[in-house]
Amino acid sequence: MNGFLPSGSTRLFPVVGDPIAQVRSPGAITRILERRGIDAAVVPMHVAQADLPRLFDTLLAVRNLDGLLVTIPHKHAAVFACATLTEGAAFVGAVNVVRRAPSGWHGDNTDGRGYVDGLAQNGFAVIGKRVLLVGAGGAGSAIALEMLERGAAQVLIHDRDETRRDALIAKLAERFPGGVTRGSADPSGFDLVANATPMGMQPSDPLPVDVSRLQSSQFVACAVTKPEVPPLITEARRRGCRTMTGAGMFDAQAEILTDFLLEEDMKTAYRGTC
Repeated sequence: MNGFLPSGSTRLFPVVGDPIAQVRSPGAITRILERRGIDAAVVPMHVAQADLPRLFDTLLAVRNLDGLLVTIPHKHAAVFACATLTEGAAFVGAVNVVRRAPSGWHGDNTDGRGYVDGLAQNGFAVIGKRVLLVGAGGAGSAIALEMLERGAAQVLIHDRDETRRDALIAKLAERFPGGVTRGSADPSGFDLVANATPMGMQPSDPLPVDVSRLQSSQFVACAVTKPEVPPLITEARRRGCRTMTGAGMFDAQAEILTDFLLEEDMKTAYRGTC
C-alpha cells in the first residue's frame, strides 16, 4: 500500500464475510482511499451469519468507522441491519456495501454494475444478448436486474435453490415481462454464460454449468475471485471462449464502492439536479 501506516485518525471500513480470505477489497480499496488522500483503511472481519445482527449494532458505536463492505453469505441478511436502502438494493433484497447515516446504516448493492461494467471492459455488451445466469443470491439478483436494465434480450436463471430462483424470476418478470425465465446447467445457445455463485472457490465445488457444451463463440464470466482463475474460466478458455474472472467484476466496481462509502455518489446526484 505504498508505505501506508494507520494512525489515531484513520477511518475504518471493515469487509465482513464467511469465508473472508478471498476478498480483494482490503488492499484494493485501501489503495484507492490512499490515492484520494484519505486516511482510511479496509480491514477483513470473519463473521458467522448468526453474529451478524449483533455486529452491525456494535459497529454503530465505533465512531471512526464510517461503513462496511458485505460479502458472502451475508448480503441478504445485512439488509435487515439497514435503516434505509437504495432503490436497487431494496428491489433485490441484498446489499454489498453500507455507510453510516443519521438514521443508522444505509445500504446499496453495486454487484450488478460491477459485473456488467466488467463485461463491457472485457469487450462484451449485454444489450440484445441471451444470457444464462447461474445464481439467484445477493450478487445474482443484482446482476440479473442490471443486465435486464441494460437491455439484455433474455436472462435465464439457474439456481440449485429452486424457491429462491423462482422468487427472483417472479419479481423480475413484473418489471421485465418476457425477459426472464428459468434456466438449467446446459449453456447451449447462449451469448453469455455468467456464474454469480461461489462455486469454484473450493477444490471440491462442482462446476456451475455443463462445460462440455460450451462453444468458442460464447462469452463466459465468473464472480469468483479466488482462485484468480476459477475452474469455470479455465474450462471456458480451453474451449476458446472469451472470459471475465471475478477480478474483472471487482475491479470494475472498486471505485463505485469507494464513492458510496465516501458519499461521493450523493455529491454526483446533487450536481445532476442543479
